[in-house]
Amino acid sequence: MWIADAARSREIDQLAHTEYGIPSAVLMERAGLSVFDVVRELLPEGGRITVFCGRGNNGGDGLVVARAAHEAGYDLDCLVAALEPDLSPDAAYQLAAARARGVEPIFTGDPGYGRRLELLGSKDLIVDALLGTGSGGEVHGPVEVAIRAINRSGVPVVSVDVPSGIHTDTGEELGESIWALRTVTFGLPKPYLFQGIGIEHAGYWTVADIGFPSDLLSEPTDARILDAEWVGNLLPERLRASHKGDNGKILIVAGSQRMRGAAVLAARAAMRAGAGLITVAGVESVCAAVAAHTPEALLLPLPENHGVISADASRILLDQANKFDAALFGPGLTQEEPVIDFLDKVWREWDRPCCIDADALNCVSLGVGLPQGECVMTPHPGEMGRLLHASVAEVQGDRFRSVMTATTKFGKTVLLKGPYSIVGESFQPMLVNCTGNSGMASAGMGDVLGGVIATLLAQDLPAYYAAASGMFWHGLAGDECAKRIGPIGYTALDVAEMLPLARASITESCDACG
Repeated sequence: MWIADAARSREIDQLAHTEYGIPSAVLMERAGLSVFDVVRELLPEGGRITVFCGRGNNGGDGLVVARAAHEAGYDLDCLVAALEPDLSPDAAYQLAAARARGVEPIFTGDPGYGRRLELLGSKDLIVDALLGTGSGGEVHGPVEVAIRAINRSGVPVVSVDVPSGIHTDTGEELGESIWALRTVTFGLPKPYLFQGIGIEHAGYWTVADIGFPSDLLSEPTDARILDAEWVGNLLPERLRASHKGDNGKILIVAGSQRMRGAAVLAARAAMRAGAGLITVAGVESVCAAVAAHTPEALLLPLPENHGVISADASRILLDQANKFDAALFGPGLTQEEPVIDFLDKVWREWDRPCCIDADALNCVSLGVGLPQGECVMTPHPGEMGRLLHASVAEVQGDRFRSVMTATTKFGKTVLLKGPYSIVGESFQPMLVNCTGNSGMASAGMGDVLGGVIATLLAQDLPAYYAAASGMFWHGLAGDECAKRIGPIGYTALDVAEMLPLARASITESCDACG
């Protein structure tokens, strides 16, 4: 499913009317009724609801909700945070239709409007139709007052298309914004659902089909959401006659005396992802830890300098390079001077596909040049900030733009980690991941992801597809852990162990679709 920003959403609305002859009033009617379906789901036995409407077309959607709720026997207040002459033509049309069915909206400044704001806490549900996807400026006036009253009330909120006060494209707050329990958006998902405060304020969101022509919804945009069918078609098949050498020979350069577990987690993940041969290159203590916990892995001991890899180790690694199909650099390496020198020397000659993570990324931010071959860079927001010389707030303020900036700057595939991880590559649409959960916000998850991506690179997936498939698969393994172990408290090692089951789920979904 493609993701539509505010401009594309307006274009879809206009084309539906001008090219396909669908009246805007029909789309508004369907939008309002799809929101009312959620109201009935939350309050199946009826109840007391307040519908807040703005002056624009989002307010028109709200007036449809109010009419449907009144006709269904709900105890209804319909409050309009605007003056009647200021309504858009479509909203004014819906106002007339609502009045004809017995709805009496109360406008700001009308007697009783302020009192109803004070009594919101007695309601069972609030519908927020104050501001739509076209809103971009700071909220003010009656809309700001309404948003504050709604948030103070403590009553569950259903937002129409976007929580009022959230910027559609960035997910940032426009001064004040609604905290929604549910959000119903129309046609296609919007960027605010995947970044900024919008992730939290949207609550549980759904995309309603209100009758936009499928040609408009299938037109490519700058970003799309991944699904199991897309990923399942990419995951390499295991041939019956294959042997270990056919299924990816991976080099993992990771760990230090203080962070030996990072190499263990990456190796376990590569093994569970189906790598044929895994070699871990590291200092003596790292090799000992891997031997104890992942006996299937081969070891390449490297000389060390006070517990980290020595710069002199570069020649040892490069002499072995032709034995590997892909590599993972970074987890637990540290960014001490010997490591910086080591990576600088290795990457000058490295030409195999690789995944670059953690401390290897920090070394890039300190000036180490990237390898010439295919690379997947996997920064979290802090690492991305260092790579772009920006603050974490700037990175998170528009994650899509941050990914685009990084792909342009480095010329590599970039995977920005976090809720709804994003993969970008020049001249390709960005790919957004909807698997994973908040239980994965714990140590070592990135090491596991790196092992998965390196495995896919070694199995001949191009960097863009390896990164996207890897993050979907990794997130799904986390979802399986949340189901089987509990939503909080499972570990990165648990996620690695769940990778085979998650892969089976993906391929089964793909088979079912095929």
